[in-house]
Order: sequence, then C-alpha cells, then structure tokens
Amino acid sequence: MACEATAFARAGLIGNPSDGYFGKTISFVIRDFAAKVSLYEHPEVEIVPSLQDRSQYGSVQDLVADVRSNGYYGGIRVLKATICKFVEYCQEHDIALPHKNFSIRYRSTIPRRLGLAGSSALVTATLRCLMEFYEVDIPQEMQPNLILSVETEELNISAGLQDRVIQVYEGLVYMDFDKEYMETHGHGRYESLDPESLPNLYIAYQRDLGEGSETFHNNIKGRWLNGDPEVVQAMKDFAGYTEEVYQLLKAGRGNEIGPWLDKNFDRRRSIFQLDPRNIDMVERARSVGASGKFAGSGGAIVGTFEDDAMYERLVEVMHQGDIEVFRPRIEY
Repeated sequence: MACEATAFARAGLIGNPSDGYFGKTISFVIRDFAAKVSLYEHPEVEIVPSLQDRSQYGSVQDLVADVRSNGYYGGIRVLKATICKFVEYCQEHDIALPHKNFSIRYRSTIPRRLGLAGSSALVTATLRCLMEFYEVDIPQEMQPNLILSVETEELNISAGLQDRVIQVYEGLVYMDFDKEYMETHGHGRYESLDPESLPNLYIAYQRDLGEGSETFHNNIKGRWLNGDPEVVQAMKDFAGYTEEVYQLLKAGRGNEIGPWLDKNFDRRRSIFQLDPRNIDMVERARSVGASGKFAGSGGAIVGTFEDDAMYERLVEVMHQGDIEVFRPRIEY
C-alpha cells in the first residue's frame, strides 16, 4: 500500500498573533507552496532523508549557505515527532494499529524561516499519510490539536492553533479560540468562508530574512500570563480586528478590509520589537497605497491592493529591496 498527502503554506490574514491567547483569527492557505509526504509499506520503519537533511557539502561556504537558509535541523525530527504523537493518540483512544511498517519521505517547496508554517505543513501531511495507511479516523476539528502537540510537546516549539487549523481545513477559515468554548469542547469554533469574498491579495518575502526575530527580543507570552494590561489589551484588539474583517467578508465588502490589516500591524508593532527589515517590507507596500501586515511570525507579509496598476508599482518597489512578490493561489 502506498499513499501521499499534501499540506500547504498559510498566511494569517488578520488577528495574529492572538491565536495563542484565546483570540480570533482569519487565515488562508497558499497553494503556491506545499509540503508533500509519501509513504509505502516496507519491511522496516524507514525515514528517508530529504535535501533539507543533507550532511555533505562542496565547501564550508555551501554549508553556511544551507544553514542560513534551512537552519540546523531538517525534517526528519518533525516526521519522527509526528509518528510518536500519532502512536500515542492511538494508544490513548484504544485504537489497535495493524502490524505493518512503512518507508516515509518528504519534500517541501515552502520557503523556510519566513513564517509561512512550513513545519506544521510537514506535520499535517505526515499525519494524513499515517491516518490513511493505518485507516485511523481522527475528527477534523481535533486534528489541529494533535498537530500542535507534535510541535509544542515533542519539539518544544512555541506555537498556536491557527496554522494547524487552516492547514487541516484549507481554503479561508475564521477561527474563534474563546477560552470557555475551548475548555468545554476541546477545540475552537472554525468556520470556512468563501475565498471569493477576498479582495486582491499579495504575499511578499525576503529570501534571506529569518523567521521569528521577535522571538529573541520579546517576552509577550510571559507578559500575557502575568496579566500585563498592555499585552492583554493588544490581544483583545487583534480579536476585534478579526471580527470586523469577518463581518466585512460576510457582507461582500472585502475591498474594505485593508485598513484593518494596517491596524493589525501597527498594534503588533506597539508591543513587539520587530526586525527593521520586516518593517521595511510593510512600509514599502504602504508607499504605493497597499496595506500590509505579517503573514506569520515575520519574514513574509500579506496585504491588499486596489488594481493591476497598484500591483505593478508594488512589485517595482519591492524588487528594489530584493523582495519577492506574488498573488497567492487559495483555491484550485
């Protein structure tokens, strides 16, 4: 038996980073980039290394370039962690797994370290393969929880549910992580929205800009847990921006969401110390009249633009800063 699964990159349209703080977000998948996992029956459990797991280089400069692009860790640890959590889930739910082994391999076109959720995409695709191979049905609304536990419990990666929800549900999704609801149901409220309600969107990123610079300069989680009024209010504000955008999209007024994306970025900037290069991308977008905010934790931005003429100006000003720009594919 053989199976293959795909999970796509994602962009947080509005609300992030409130997903880890019982807030609200709206996200969409970016079908231009994907992680793919292939699995087939094999005498032993075998994880086949990918290019991101390479250990041989033509020169020390080649090694440095690879580390700067992909970091020190490849995808093997992600696959191992996913397999461990899947087996634990089955044990906890009294699901007996057949006595059969597999060989598994992966490949990904999702740019690394840019906040486009490449790690969670790999977990999602791996979980889908394992579910198919072992014929295990995990409720859709609970899959993001399991995927998140792979990263937070096995790999000690700080993360929230947003990325995993959109990569499981795909398309365009509104998420409400209300604390009381989650404690009662074990998951948030997730509503798929019509991607046709969206205005013109772009994604921009710098290839050499590492993800999550704010991780090293901020202690937002700790401040939130300690009840810091500024951080607590900011998370409420992010959720409020999400609700405004949700209502506009539902009302067919998607062309009016741009200012809320700008508010999201400005509010984030008020509590986080951000990498100047990330700020530069947003300011370049705004210089031509487009909106802009982080697509995730930094390194890539998402925003709206009015028409083809504005998009051409956007591309020009971004290319002057060696920044890639494209219009994301959300649906097939």
